[in-house]
Amino acid sequence: MTIRPISLSAVLLYVCLLLSLFTIPVAPLAAQEAAPDNIFGIVEGFWLLEDACEAGAGWERIIFSWAQHQPTGPDDWHTLNVDDRWLAAARDCDREVVALLKDTPEWATDGLAGPGVPRGLYLPVDDPGNVWANFVRRAAEYYAGRGVRRFIIWNEPDITRETYGFEFEGTLEDYAQLLKVAALAARRGNPDALIHVAGVTYWHDVNEGRRLYLDRLLEHLTADPEAAAHGYYFDAVTLHIYFRTDTVYQIVAETRALLERYGLGDKAIWVDETNASPNLDPEWPVTRPRWQITLDQQSAFLAQAVGLALAGGADAIGVYKFYDWSLPPGAEAFGLIRADGSRRPAFDTWRWLAADFRHVERAALARNERVSVVRLELA
Repeated sequence: MTIRPISLSAVLLYVCLLLSLFTIPVAPLAAQEAAPDNIFGIVEGFWLLEDACEAGAGWERIIFSWAQHQPTGPDDWHTLNVDDRWLAAARDCDREVVALLKDTPEWATDGLAGPGVPRGLYLPVDDPGNVWANFVRRAAEYYAGRGVRRFIIWNEPDITRETYGFEFEGTLEDYAQLLKVAALAARRGNPDALIHVAGVTYWHDVNEGRRLYLDRLLEHLTADPEAAAHGYYFDAVTLHIYFRTDTVYQIVAETRALLERYGLGDKAIWVDETNASPNLDPEWPVTRPRWQITLDQQSAFLAQAVGLALAGGADAIGVYKFYDWSLPPGAEAFGLIRADGSRRPAFDTWRWLAADFRHVERAALARNERVSVVRLELA
C-alpha cells in the first residue's frame, strides 16, 4: 500500500472545511462502565514516567506476567515486575493502569511454559488445583488497593500454534474457560474488577478463511447456561489494528455488529494497540518490503485512526507502543519515543489528541466517492 504524505494541519483544515459543508447525523457513544474517563491510552509508559505524564493519556497497559509473579510455585508472590512506583506515578497523572495477564509458569502447565494451558483449568474456581484461578484472584485482590481493576485476559489467542508469535496453545474452548475462570476469580478478589477479552488480530482468521475468533468465542460463551448470570464473563473486547486506516472503521464496526448480534451491545470495545510503524525515519531507518511510512504519515495515521475507531463504535483507543526500549539498530520501531529517548512527531500528535478529544460524546462517518469525513461531538 502507498500512503501519501500529508501534514496534520492540512488534515485538520480539510476536515473543518468539509464539516462546514456537510451535516452528518451522529450517534451517541455508548455510556458503559467499561469505558474509560479519558479514551486515549499508551502501552508501557512506565519506562519514561515524566514523558508518559506529559503525553496526557488516560490509561496505560502493562504486562502483569504470571510467570514472574509466581516463578517456582503457587506460594510465590513477586511483584517487582510491576513496580509500585509505576502504579503510583500513573495514579498521580490520572492514568489508569490496565493489567495484561499472561505467561503460564513452567510449573503450572503440562504444555509449553508461556503459552501453555494452565493445569487444573477445568476444576472449580475455589479448588486449590485450579492454579490460574488462584493467581487471578490473588492479583485482583492485591492490586485493587493499588488502583488496578481492569484485566485483559491473555494476548492474541487467535494466532495459531503453527504461526510465528503464537501466545496461547489451547483451543478456543480452552480460552473460553480461561476467560470464565478469570472473571469469576477476579471478582472474588475484587468485586469491582473489569474483564477484557484478549486482544485479537482479525487478519489471522481472515487470511486463513476462518470465521473470526471473536465470533466463535461469543457463540461459545452465549451457549453457556451460567454465563448470563455473570455478564458473559467479560466487560470489554479488545482489538489490535495496524497500518491501514481504511480497516480501522471496518474492523471496529464489524466487532460492534457482532456484539449486537449476540445481544451484547452493552459491552465496550477497546482498540488497545494501533499504529503505523515509520520505517522512513531519518533517525531510525528500517528496511522492509511493505508499508513505506514516513514520520508525518505515522502521525496522520494516528489522528485518522482515532476518528474512524470512534465512528465505528470504539470506546477507547491506545497506541502501541510508547517507547522503543532495548531495540537494536534497524529493528522495526513503533514508539512515540525512540530508543535513544528522542520523540517522534507522533508523540505530539497523541498528546494533542488526548488533550482536545478525550471527551467525545458522539461520532459518525460519512463517505462518498471522493472523501471520507468523521464528525466528532465533544462533551
